[in-house]
Amino acid sequence: MAIREGSLEAPTRHALDWRAPGFYDREKVFGELERVFDICHGCRRCVNLCTAFPRLFDLIDEGKTGELDGVEKGKYWEVIDRCYLCDTCYMTKCPYVPPHAWNVDFPHLMLRAKAVKFKEGGTSSRDKLLSATDALGKLATIPVVVQFVNAANKSPLARGVMDKVLGVHKDRVLPEYDGAKFRATARPDATFPVRDGKTTPGKVALYSTCYVNYNEPGIGHDLLKVLAHNAIPAMVVAREACCGMPKLELGDLDAVAKLKEINIPPLAALAREGYAILTAIPSCTLMFKQELPLMFPDDAEVKAVQAAIFDPFEYFVMRSKDGLLKTDFRRQLGKVSYHIPCHSRVQNVGQKTREMLAMVPGTELTTVERCSGHDGTWGVKREFFEQSMKIGRPVFKAMAAPDPDYISSDCPIAGRHIQQGMGGTRAVKEHPLTLLRIAYGL
Repeated sequence: MAIREGSLEAPTRHALDWRAPGFYDREKVFGELERVFDICHGCRRCVNLCTAFPRLFDLIDEGKTGELDGVEKGKYWEVIDRCYLCDTCYMTKCPYVPPHAWNVDFPHLMLRAKAVKFKEGGTSSRDKLLSATDALGKLATIPVVVQFVNAANKSPLARGVMDKVLGVHKDRVLPEYDGAKFRATARPDATFPVRDGKTTPGKVALYSTCYVNYNEPGIGHDLLKVLAHNAIPAMVVAREACCGMPKLELGDLDAVAKLKEINIPPLAALAREGYAILTAIPSCTLMFKQELPLMFPDDAEVKAVQAAIFDPFEYFVMRSKDGLLKTDFRRQLGKVSYHIPCHSRVQNVGQKTREMLAMVPGTELTTVERCSGHDGTWGVKREFFEQSMKIGRPVFKAMAAPDPDYISSDCPIAGRHIQQGMGGTRAVKEHPLTLLRIAYGL
């Protein structure tokens, strides 16, 4: 049977069989790595996406044979560790993803290798610490402690120590912590009558996320203000933990499962009650939309949450099409350079944030649809900081080109990374939800 070259069909994803007996078998994993790396070597279409593919191709080209058999298998880790699971290769570039017979799923293969590394005790204490977002947030936002942490993150002396001891690059601009946590200060308004649309539930529950709760609660408050302005009754999820994405990227799948047991029951109950569940961080939205359903494909509660979860702008644009969203914008936004994060792109919902901001009169949008190179904790690490800045250079240049009034990204960490990469700029960095609140004049 002939295998056709490439595929024009939409990518499909197989479930992640992480509980299968052979999933953590090192020999089987390296056999699959060899198979997929050889396919990548023969294609090289993804060479411009990140540093994982260029490193693979350099290892091959500099090897004894010029083919994959000339690369020592121990050097495969130089490729694996450079993959930060953005999924862009799978969703936008690779012609051999399922349903193609070659069944190439590069990100999930890298995830499997990371899971083997974690199981075998090869994951560093630094990486485990950085992925403990809830624990770090709870500690760092304690009164008095929060001032010390924020001061230390800006101190050249303290950052030098963090670089040497923790491996957190001294030049990476880190987000501040906020002692006034979102969940403690949120005042959602649930008094409005429920108006269900043709495509949208008429009431909303907010899953706040670690980042909004501990670092930028203003994003969550702005979302609540926009919901209230549109008379949409809202509440904050009563109980939540980290979505699990940092642990997933680490390969700690057992920790992901434990967090799922905390989050899914209350979220599934809300889904059954007819709530739209909004998450303001794309990685968290993606976790509930894609990764957990792939890890737990037969779990009815996971599927219920998957069906009820929305990116805020996905919800607002659908609400607008239902004729239930106000467009009484009072302020122009001027020039806005807007970046679409990878974890927004791979949700396959279209450019909903761009669509929403384009509704604001007097707004000139420049949209940049390319990986910024930060990706969670990856760009914070000493060994990857320079690579993250290199990957981001085309984004920094494109965002700066129109001399914007605002720079914005649905991923606030990407926005911070872009601001740092742009250097001196008059542009103000604001989250798209903040821009929407400004446009409404709230």
